[in-house]
Amino acid sequence: MKQHQVAMLGTGFIADFYATSLHAQRSRDHVRIVYGRSAERGKAFGERWGVPDSTTDMAAAINHPDVDVVVVALPNHLHLDAIKQVAAAGKAVLCTKPLGRNAAEAREILDAVETAGVFGGYLEDLCYTPKTLKAVRAVRSGAIGEVTWVRSRETHPGPHSAWFWDGRLTGGGAIVDLGCHCIEIIRNYVGKGVRPVEVMCHADTLVHPIADEDNAVALIRFESGAIGQFEVSWTFRGGMDLRDEIAGTAGTIWTNHFLRTGFEMFTAGTAGGYVAEKAESEKGWLFPVGDEVVELGYVDMFTDMFRAIESGTAPQETFYDGYVVNAVMDACFRSAKSSRWEPVELFEWRGGVAPRIGSGVEPEKYDGKVVIKREILPDGRHKLILKDPASGDFEDRVVAA
Repeated sequence: MKQHQVAMLGTGFIADFYATSLHAQRSRDHVRIVYGRSAERGKAFGERWGVPDSTTDMAAAINHPDVDVVVVALPNHLHLDAIKQVAAAGKAVLCTKPLGRNAAEAREILDAVETAGVFGGYLEDLCYTPKTLKAVRAVRSGAIGEVTWVRSRETHPGPHSAWFWDGRLTGGGAIVDLGCHCIEIIRNYVGKGVRPVEVMCHADTLVHPIADEDNAVALIRFESGAIGQFEVSWTFRGGMDLRDEIAGTAGTIWTNHFLRTGFEMFTAGTAGGYVAEKAESEKGWLFPVGDEVVELGYVDMFTDMFRAIESGTAPQETFYDGYVVNAVMDACFRSAKSSRWEPVELFEWRGGVAPRIGSGVEPEKYDGKVVIKREILPDGRHKLILKDPASGDFEDRVVAA
């Protein structure tokens, strides 16, 4: 296995998480140089993570002779320029979410990477949480049948840095910041080959004196008939709430990634500093996270990315996936303005055609009638709800086990 030398573009909160992940557990992959717009921040980042070099020249970081992978951990409005430079340098590029501020920008990023023939990986960490990976495997194995509905929720008290609050730099508010996570989580459960068709979204600015939405809910209709639902907020108090629910024709999965995960602690004093991302208190009831970079998916995400680079295969999350997410978010913004279902506009769909849920499945029959539902009574007998296909009438029928 190759040891990868990384150029980290950015010195902020997400770059710290990425460096923690890359350097954790005696990892063989290492950040070789960091680019920051501030020399002081770059130097401080290098000291924190043992990075040999820092620079305020992005091109110098990208073109460093020892670097083979560039990680873009920059504000949204800087992604396009940075990735074009990496593509021109012919190096693998990994980009934080969202890929672009809108679908047009994301497509330009995708085109730059594909034209140059370089590796592009979309750093969508919440699709790599241990619970999500295990739940997706269960869904793909058929454990809950065909997926009919997925709900993904991410809410917290608001972003860490000033630039997040400026829609001119980000492309939007809570939808762009949090909805991108939820949309891609939903796609992983519904299936990447199932096309998102249209969106109904409500967005509003309820608390913060800003121009962009701080709360939103949306429904995404997929070609199979499945529905995705996301809820995002920058006004939720009490920490960061990350939950998903997946319903299928043969089962259900619930996951809670952050607030109620089995680690609860009460302190009448102080906990001594940082508890977990977006935690709002150091005393009272606290909900720490055992290993945050693992629980939030960063470790498995980078493992997947570097494995894909070495094997010449696509990672779980590609730049095309990032483009689709941006296209869904664009439809959300259009719907929030029109109060109507709005189509998801894609320049190209690469997933094929998905059958309708239940197509090709022969319904159960009893006494010549269609079984709508079967349940077991306390005495062990079975109660059937039957429909007469000729008359359309429904009836109850209790039968032996």
